[in-house]
Amino acid sequence: MAGKASHLRTDSFTNIPARHRVDKSLEIIQSRLDRQVAPGLSLSNCLPDGLVAVSILRDLRALLYPGYFGEAPHLMHLREALATQCEAGFSSPHERETRGQDIAGADAKVAAAAAANAFVLGLPEIKRLLSIDVAAAYARDPASRSVDEVILCYPGVLALTVHRLANLLWREGVPILPRMWNQWALRETGIDIHPGATIGEGFFVDHGTGVVIGETTLIGRNCTVYQGVTLGAARIEHDAHGKVIRGSKRHPTLEDSVTVYANATVLGGATVIGAGCIINGGLFVTESVPPGHIVRGPTPELILKSRSS
Repeated sequence: MAGKASHLRTDSFTNIPARHRVDKSLEIIQSRLDRQVAPGLSLSNCLPDGLVAVSILRDLRALLYPGYFGEAPHLMHLREALATQCEAGFSSPHERETRGQDIAGADAKVAAAAAANAFVLGLPEIKRLLSIDVAAAYARDPASRSVDEVILCYPGVLALTVHRLANLLWREGVPILPRMWNQWALRETGIDIHPGATIGEGFFVDHGTGVVIGETTLIGRNCTVYQGVTLGAARIEHDAHGKVIRGSKRHPTLEDSVTVYANATVLGGATVIGAGCIINGGLFVTESVPPGHIVRGPTPELILKSRSS
């Protein structure tokens, strides 16, 4: 009988085991990947950890809604975990470059501790706002059966919970981490609220899929938006060198008690929708509207044709 075949296939030309050739190829590919870096891409380890960031967010959600999302950890542990992630954001190469100084080491640690402390101190106000948001969702949606259902099931409440937390970090100047939270909420809900947006109490996002709310949006109290609504920029301004101008007011303002129905688009930093206005669905609005008005487009013509003809 023939001897037992080797479990390693060999190359008839080089007589090198195939497994070894694959291992060597992987080393070469890894080397090339390490050298080929996209412009602006950081190779630093000083960046927030995505898994840890989401874990902190889940713990905060359990803290804000006791009894709904499991047991919340001690607030001190949360603060320490948050400070570590904030420090990583402050220590990133991009932050050191844009700030024009080395914020690594002790400076980043001090900044992160201050931000984490301010965040924790702001949590009672966040909980107060969310209690009003949840009550607004229950009051305005006839399909809701209970406040429990609103907290556990409504994507708008989840997105707004994450936004209010991310906005608190954003206002403390923490880099990267607020956007990571925002993007997690977007993946979970289909609702994209930039952490820089300012949103008053009693905000309700009904259904929610496809909603986009830009960085400099200002939203008053007791406003409602439906699925597919965009509160965006009319144009992107550039400086004399062709670079994007950052920090300008690019997105609209909704005053108190504004309702924007499904698939409407409201654009422009100078666009103000006055208190009590209603924007009908499917409209494209780039001009301000005085308070107390309904904005509606032309009524579509319905053409009926019998199926038997």
